[in-house]
Amino acid sequence: MLKIGITFRITNAETYEEQRDSISHDWPLFLEKINAIPIWIPNSISNLDNFLNEIKLDGIILSGGDNIGDTPIRDATENSIIKYAMNKNMPLLGVCRGMQILNEFFGGTLHTLSNNSHITNDHLIKLKNEFLLKLINNSEISVNSFHKNIITNSSLAEILNPIAISEIDDTVEAFMHQNFPFIGVMWHPERQQKSFDEDILKKIFEKK
Repeated sequence: MLKIGITFRITNAETYEEQRDSISHDWPLFLEKINAIPIWIPNSISNLDNFLNEIKLDGIILSGGDNIGDTPIRDATENSIIKYAMNKNMPLLGVCRGMQILNEFFGGTLHTLSNNSHITNDHLIKLKNEFLLKLINNSEISVNSFHKNIITNSSLAEILNPIAISEIDDTVEAFMHQNFPFIGVMWHPERQQKSFDEDILKKIFEKK
């Protein structure tokens, strides 16, 4: 069975002052479908590399939720995870915010929309790469959308290749790293858990 590490968002307790790591219940249910177990990666651990070495992961997911800069400790944790995955050549999937932090890590930038065209708005994306075209056997798919931050072709890091484009506004909906097994998707595969999302995750994290 695959062991997939997954990062947390940081939330505040409602009744008293305390920050907590949290994650949607959708993720463990979705990972079960691809014969994987989730291994939680806390934001507050003191020696992240030692922790990751001990748990011996098959891959890592940078989960969604919140904006880069909202919680600096999470930003630092996920940047360290990206460096670790590079050193180990480990498969890594960035989901929504996770895709955004990958882009920024490699030198790209973000734009924030002034409208809600990407908020709770399922839409079609065009697949632009053989990795997805062969895997899904279709040139377009419908995905969910819960973000205001977007990545355009001009703001995409040079080392990242766009593999899916929004039919709403031609923004980048998915990319692949040119050298490492890193993929970013702007939609949330765990929320609708479509068959193509299962296929994508199985392919990203398959054991060689």
